Amino acid sequence: MVPTLRDGDACLVWWGRAPRPGDVVVARLPDGRGLGVKRAEFADPDGSWWLRSDNVGVGTDSAAFGMVPGQDVLGRVLVRYWPKPAWLRRSA
Repeated sequence: MVPTLRDGDACLVWWGRAPRPGDVVVARLPDGRGLGVKRAEFADPDGSWWLRSDNVGVGTDSAAFGMVPGQDVLGRVLVRYWPKPAWLRRSA
């Protein structure tokens, strides 16, 4: 998620909160990839989300693994509180 977040950043997550397009989210990634922090791009009618990495060309996102079911989007990242505090903003 560079430049928005870097490895080791500590964040406050609103668990269970439904995302809006442009939000940074924590999601359970498909195929046993574990948890990931991605940007929610858009939802389809069944509630699945297209997630993208802010680090275009380097990060793994929905271009590689497809739509993520809504129940696997676990929460919205609200703020980075360490090492450099900052509110996370939605992308346009």
